[in-house]
Amino acid sequence: MNKNLLLYCPNYVRLIKSFFIKPLSLSIVNLTLLLLLNLTGFSAVKQKNLLATSYVTEQLNPEDFVLSSIGVTAPLYLDANDFSGVIRIAGYLQGDIEKVSGVKPRILMGELPPTPEVVIIGTLGKSSLIDQLVEDGKINVDDIKGKWEASLIVVVDQPIRGVDKALVIVGSDKRGTIYGMFDLSRQIGVSPWHFWSDVPPKKQSELYIKAGRYNLGSPKVKYRGIFLNDEEPALGRWAVENYGGFNHLFYEHVFELILRLKGNYLWPAMWWAAFNANDPVNPVLANELGIVMGSSHHEPMNRAHKEWKPWGGGEWNYETNPEQLREFWTEGIERMGNRETIINMAMRGDGDMGMSQETNVALLEKIVADQREIIADVTGKDVSETPQLWALYKEVQDYYDEGMRVPDDVTLLLCDDNWGNIRKLPRPDDLPRSGGYGIYYHFDYVGGPRNYKWLNVSPLPRIWEQMNLAYRHGVDRIWIVNVGDLKPMELGISFFL
Repeated sequence: MNKNLLLYCPNYVRLIKSFFIKPLSLSIVNLTLLLLLNLTGFSAVKQKNLLATSYVTEQLNPEDFVLSSIGVTAPLYLDANDFSGVIRIAGYLQGDIEKVSGVKPRILMGELPPTPEVVIIGTLGKSSLIDQLVEDGKINVDDIKGKWEASLIVVVDQPIRGVDKALVIVGSDKRGTIYGMFDLSRQIGVSPWHFWSDVPPKKQSELYIKAGRYNLGSPKVKYRGIFLNDEEPALGRWAVENYGGFNHLFYEHVFELILRLKGNYLWPAMWWAAFNANDPVNPVLANELGIVMGSSHHEPMNRAHKEWKPWGGGEWNYETNPEQLREFWTEGIERMGNRETIINMAMRGDGDMGMSQETNVALLEKIVADQREIIADVTGKDVSETPQLWALYKEVQDYYDEGMRVPDDVTLLLCDDNWGNIRKLPRPDDLPRSGGYGIYYHFDYVGGPRNYKWLNVSPLPRIWEQMNLAYRHGVDRIWIVNVGDLKPMELGISFFL
């Protein structure tokens, strides 16, 4: 879409030319996944379940649904009372169908007029037509109702009077509906990387949906996301030149990518950026689209590191400056409002550094207790109802090993060694935590003993081995990966999410 995308980091233009003969496509990702599954001993049955069932065809059978044929596309119907993010993403689906078929489908709301075929999109409890179809027995949603981010796609004959056939895309919640729409986009040939890697879809005038019921299921890991890090000067300079900075115009493309890959979580750029302060629309748009926001491992309480000095807080030291820090953190929780956020807890040194050698476990536990008191006071809810994490990154794991503990509802975010080797996993005799466990992983790193960035050097077999090991140890609450400038990590990101 934008040729400058390949040029935002001059340092690896030659690498792009030598390593990428043509843009990344989903077929490459799927082929790699199949090879990995064969190498690691997965059965054919498991392979089939891991790779999504194909339900789009160019050959029409009488019972199939006609999405596009001879210059006509089925309209998209939504309830105006559905989530605004669902309605916005329907516009993306509309554009995707047009890119492939050459014909732009209409988006309908309100009363559905008689039409031979229609795509009905909606969230359970938010779409009156979807709820009516359930009540009338036209669709069965028992296997997705109440599930986390579950999606169902089903072809229905004569769903209501005046409609011969419908393709129903229904989600158990907002993201479930969004994932259903983007799954259809992917199946008709639109790559999740259509923007970031300039991947044009193949034109197809005839698009049919095979008759059947397709349950896309729920994700095995609750929060799945990426961390834009070490983004200066490459991605940062490109964002300024093309969008004026890390504002909502830039982040809309990042949010879209995450959702197309069925992720839901983001740690935003932070070297010289402050997500909430740079553009007040950033968090609003993230929440509308269903992106759960977080902050990096050294940015507690929904505050960016780059906000501290302009705020005038003084010394970043809780022993000597607790009042200023508590006020700073309180404003971060107030600004969060009711938006989906996972709050980073505790405290590290100023600017991604360790605390002083005199720092003790008792002080850190007091910091967490004070932070949780702020969260409870500001939200007016039991503190356990607000998602929180404690990242055991670098020296912080030493505090844990020395006996520091956080409340059971706080997710313990275990980490790799910055080089893709997980340092710690739950032991078999560890008691279950209501907050569960997560992993912070790296595809990019700036630090000792040496940096690695601007080149994808993370082998997929090692990623699979490490993350599979984590999952088998019960680490399924959060998976977040440091992807540097985003490019050229397309393959690793697609595999990880």
